[in-house]
Amino acid sequence: MNRAITAALALVIFLTPSIASAQNPWMSSIKAQHERVRDFILETAETVPEELYSFKATPDARSIGQLLGHIADATTSMCANAGAIKVAPLGAEKSMTTKAQLTKALQDAYAVCDKVIAGMTDAQAGETTKFYIGGMSTRGMIIGFNTTHSYEHYGNLVTYMRLNKIVPPSSGN
Repeated sequence: MNRAITAALALVIFLTPSIASAQNPWMSSIKAQHERVRDFILETAETVPEELYSFKATPDARSIGQLLGHIADATTSMCANAGAIKVAPLGAEKSMTTKAQLTKALQDAYAVCDKVIAGMTDAQAGETTKFYIGGMSTRGMIIGFNTTHSYEHYGNLVTYMRLNKIVPPSSGN
């Protein structure tokens, strides 16, 4: 009898994450991609030496630090918008220059996003809201757009790292 109860409990514990994921497959999928690009960007911020934060691929391009600040600003704004929460703008792209400042801004931005995503069901992701960059959108699309935006600029950062003989996190692991 004890073995049967233990086996049943083990099965319930083992299947619980699968059941929760199956209940919100869209948000589970977007969460996985969000976490992947978040980790790449946070690792990039840690890996790139501070003296390269001012590096620009061309004179008209953003520097590495400005790209990281832009990602932090956009992530904070988009995820707060999707979650219908008020968060003070970071202003990281324009005002932060040090590795410590920008790494903290990214951590704070992704903490906002992680919280919004963790609390969002597929049904909530389908709700419409005014997207701050114009028009109406679903909450889930805003999260998806932020993830795509982060990947877009991670691609820029990969190029910058390669130009400086740094192996990007997505290639080194």
